[in-house]
Amino acid sequence: MNNATAVGVVSVLGRVFIATIFLMSAIGNKIPQFNQVAGYMELKGVPFPQAALGAAIAFLIIGGLSLVVGWNARFGASLLLIFLILATYFFHNFWKAESADETQTQMIHFMKNLALMGTMLFVIANGPGAWSVDNRK
Repeated sequence: MNNATAVGVVSVLGRVFIATIFLMSAIGNKIPQFNQVAGYMELKGVPFPQAALGAAIAFLIIGGLSLVVGWNARFGASLLLIFLILATYFFHNFWKAESADETQTQMIHFMKNLALMGTMLFVIANGPGAWSVDNRK
């Protein structure tokens, strides 16, 4: 395998691995459990929870698929960044936790989302990489 092929394979795998968490969140949780998730969002103080959930699902699917294929990947990463900022604020606010265990759990999720935000900023700054629609020659 030559260097260009290796870079292409690694780039595609990286995009697929990054997008998996977002696509599975939408398809495996939010869509099939829409009413329960919207109810939980309401409890957490999310305004207009059903509309917000619909938007979150759209952001997750559009952003995730755009990363996988590398088409308008900067836009897709921007959608995912917005999702991450809001989800982190509303759901992983460790500073409001009522127990040490909850604080630790929410801090872990907060830090995971912070790392994913960094990933989205990296894609926004650098594009999707090799073997992407955005970088076809």
